[in-house]
Amino acid sequence: MIKGTVRTLAVSLLAIWLPSAAVQAEDAAYDVVIRGGHVLDGAGNPWVPADIAIKDGKLAKIGRVTGTGTREIDAHGKYVSPGWIDMMDQSGGIFQTVGLAPNKIAMGVTTVIAGEGGTPVDAADIDAYFTAMQANGISVNFGTYYSATQARVAVIGDSAVDPTPAQLEEMKGLVATAMEAGAMGITTALIYPPSSFHKTENLVELAKVVAKYDGMYASHIRDESSKFLDAVKEAIRIGEESGSGVEIFHMKAAYYPNWGKDMKAAVALIDAARARGVNVAADLYPYVAGGTGLEVSAPSWVFADGEEKALERLQDPKVREQMKKELAAGPQPGWTNMIYVSGGWGHVVLANSYLDEYRQFHGQNFEEISKALGKDPADIAWDIVVKAYPERAMGLYFMMSEEDVETAMKAPWTSIGTDAASSTALGELDALGLPHPRSYGTFPKVIAEYVRDRKVITLPDAIRKITSWPAERMGLSDRGVLREGLAADVVVFDLDTMKANASWADPTATPEGIEYVLVNGELVLDGGHHTGAAPGKVLRGKGFKQ
Repeated sequence: MIKGTVRTLAVSLLAIWLPSAAVQAEDAAYDVVIRGGHVLDGAGNPWVPADIAIKDGKLAKIGRVTGTGTREIDAHGKYVSPGWIDMMDQSGGIFQTVGLAPNKIAMGVTTVIAGEGGTPVDAADIDAYFTAMQANGISVNFGTYYSATQARVAVIGDSAVDPTPAQLEEMKGLVATAMEAGAMGITTALIYPPSSFHKTENLVELAKVVAKYDGMYASHIRDESSKFLDAVKEAIRIGEESGSGVEIFHMKAAYYPNWGKDMKAAVALIDAARARGVNVAADLYPYVAGGTGLEVSAPSWVFADGEEKALERLQDPKVREQMKKELAAGPQPGWTNMIYVSGGWGHVVLANSYLDEYRQFHGQNFEEISKALGKDPADIAWDIVVKAYPERAMGLYFMMSEEDVETAMKAPWTSIGTDAASSTALGELDALGLPHPRSYGTFPKVIAEYVRDRKVITLPDAIRKITSWPAERMGLSDRGVLREGLAADVVVFDLDTMKANASWADPTATPEGIEYVLVNGELVLDGGHHTGAAPGKVLRGKGFKQ
């Protein structure tokens, strides 16, 4: 009799509890509540214990939250910060088709700023490009620059000629069109032809247009090796004479004879410029090798008459002999000579040839490949460039010192950028086809290695560098800090288990320790797994005219 009564009571209570639970979910005060975390506000302050409540994509309450959330996340023993901002992204093209950004989300990135090479569409089509991207859906927030070189090529082509005054005005008009469509500024990549054909005074004129729209001039500067300091001065000059802000992309002192000296001098140059009122800063990635196309092993004059002529020259034995002499001579005006500044072909690795016949050599340096094939390493590289075209064969250039990376990391005005694109699926190469660990490891490496293990910078400062500082730089006033009323871009991470698994041997390994990522209040990473959600927003620059 007693057992039957207990069973009946249990069934009755279950019947009462089930609909009650549904009502509680419907009546939850918030969409998400993150409880008990060590909250880092992003402004550089130490953590505080707090709950965070999110409603309708916004940070609704920070502190002691008594109301419930439709989703509750236990963050006890974990850190909670604003979403992380990638200041040097390459996803502008891939987001036209695939917007999930799985490698970026896995790293805690909620906002990316793209456009080193500009937009994948013409200036007149940028508004439609943004609209289509938003309609298709993206998992991260996206902003981009337009390229000064896009404007140049649209008006005068890809050869080494100077624009006439009328042509320069036409280029300025294209920049204005891009700014009014929502571009955040203009970029240059001055070591690569045809961008390298820009003259400083013309860039000042283009940057003056950007300044009218409160935008930024951002640059892969003209030389990162023996003339690194001159290139930094040029970037500062463009900002100082035009009135625009200046962002130096992936700042590096890539000249082994001057390791330990030039980066300190560059930091001093930027400190002095900022002291006199120039809005200049830089970003970097935490690796000693850069990655780019193998075509940079050829002098810039090879490309002076366009790509078609360059391909002819690269196949001419007499031209190759001249090129080899210049490789041995070191850096020259208008050409970095990245083989020389890296210390020779033994420090240059074949990353991706796009060719089956060279696939076995991927991951080997060119001296090793040279021994295996019995050919000059320069001839091998140039053969690959020609055969792979129109694909861009890629190399890894080990040309920086760890000391210089640390020096740049410590500067208060540096932020972090991957110089990598989003991948189409987790575990795949990024859209650039470059097997560099920065595409999967940049942000967790900063936190795990430079903060926790080596204590190069503090955790609050590292979080500031990847949240409020880049947001302030790019005019993103609605995100970058944890403040009630702002956009709910949030990362929950475990400092103790944080690990960047991506390496030179396994560049697409996913990181550990990043557990939850919310973009505009919606969970995109849940327990370390991408949810498939695409709540990201296109972020347009201050010059946008609706």
